[in-house]
Amino acid sequence: MSELYRVLVVDDELLVRQGVKHILNWEQHGFCIVGEASNGKEALEMIEELAPHIVLTDVVMPVMDGEELTRLIKHSWPDIEVIVLSSFSEFDYVRSTFQSGVSDYILKPHLETKMLLSVLEKTVERLPVGLQRKPQADYTITLNQVLEKLIDRYEVEIDQTMLAEWFPYQKYYIMGTAVDEGEQLQESLQALISEMVIYPLPVNSIPRYPELRAYVVNIGQDTEALLSKLKLLYPSSVTDNGDFVWALSGPFHSLDQLGENFHSSFLPLLQYRFFLPVPVVLAPSELPNFEKVTKTSAALNDTTLHALMEHIRRLQLEEGFGVLYQFIAQQSESYNTDVFEFKSLIGNLIFNVIQLLGTMNMSSDSLNEAKYSYFKAIEEAGHVTDIITLLEQFRTQLDRSIHEATSSFHDGNPNMKLLLDYIDKNYTEPITLTEMAKQFHFNPSYLSSFFAAHHHEGFKEHLNRVRIDKAADLLRSSDHPISEVGSMVGYADHSYFCKVFKKNTGISPSQYRRQYYTRVEKE
Repeated sequence: MSELYRVLVVDDELLVRQGVKHILNWEQHGFCIVGEASNGKEALEMIEELAPHIVLTDVVMPVMDGEELTRLIKHSWPDIEVIVLSSFSEFDYVRSTFQSGVSDYILKPHLETKMLLSVLEKTVERLPVGLQRKPQADYTITLNQVLEKLIDRYEVEIDQTMLAEWFPYQKYYIMGTAVDEGEQLQESLQALISEMVIYPLPVNSIPRYPELRAYVVNIGQDTEALLSKLKLLYPSSVTDNGDFVWALSGPFHSLDQLGENFHSSFLPLLQYRFFLPVPVVLAPSELPNFEKVTKTSAALNDTTLHALMEHIRRLQLEEGFGVLYQFIAQQSESYNTDVFEFKSLIGNLIFNVIQLLGTMNMSSDSLNEAKYSYFKAIEEAGHVTDIITLLEQFRTQLDRSIHEATSSFHDGNPNMKLLLDYIDKNYTEPITLTEMAKQFHFNPSYLSSFFAAHHHEGFKEHLNRVRIDKAADLLRSSDHPISEVGSMVGYADHSYFCKVFKKNTGISPSQYRRQYYTRVEKE
């Protein structure tokens, strides 16, 4: 068979790239797709290595658009022909690319097999004479092309004789690993089981799993036998963190079911790994109620979120992070929580905590700068324990930032410490700003400004916080009636006490006491 024309596909939408790949049998018509890129910059990096004859590119893309890509291609590789994909709204933009030497264009709404093939055949005629050739009629689809179409959930006709040659056994599984030892694991497994065929799957474009190596396993044995063989590879199939490097789907009996099993059974296993204890056997038969599992959204209810942020606002880091860790423990009990949503939620909480401390003049420059490294670390976390470790680091940095801020307040203003000590000793009394001003020989107006300038909260806010903190302690440690608790911390009016308590904690005093004792009973 004569050499095929090499085509590079460039589009920022994965579904469009997949559609182009599977819209026709490229090799049958004398072409082959040698690579795909999501923007012009990626495409330029690939051209040197892949040496395509034709580049099929979108116009509007991030990083580098199709117009600039075309100009750079024609400057450095004038023999490469460029075909532009566009929508109706981009037509005026497309016309400008012709000045850079575009061969032709196709409107995306009209992208169909006959149209694409016609444009490709006309484009070939523009190639240098030495490259022009007629496609041969002896094309035979390869196993890799069949698997690629099935993984992308496109229908494909498979010759049964060829299928029997490729996969002679009755049962199929998908096995995968996210580490570099994939080929070594494949060889080790084949050495253990003689009646087995393993073939790598083309999964390089699966979102969120850039390091994934997956294999279709064709075998005559049952799942338990295959699992027992895989377990023989332990500990050679375990990472430094004690986690298995492989996952195994349930069995299926037809290669046509490969795509559905890959997306509905195998990929969810990789997500469940995030919350499950390590080490764990990632196989449906090993996980509790696997057949009934559906993806659960990660969400903090309003009461829990308010309690968390209120603790942070009152600089009660231990209590605040206690609420957060309790939430994470609840999520971990259900291994089907959506990992992407969970990570996004943790990232948003970190952002909001830093913003809150910023409004209180408690956030340092280093803490503000660190949030981006926290976001990156959250995104890269491979297990929920990595998130907990990260939050411990975050809490340590919060402690340091708050300590530095409060020290600068007090060290620079010794009078501030006297004011705070006075409140701590006399919070049960009917303290007012005017009385404190007399006590310390300040003008009341000046004292109010002084307090706000040298503390992270105003006089009234601080006094209420001290009183509510003391009230919360009494609600937890004593059985005093709630009306007495209010008067014990300086509130003569019971309804006003309840109002201030709810404003500071998000719940009423009676709800607070009830929640505390319920939690203690569970523990």
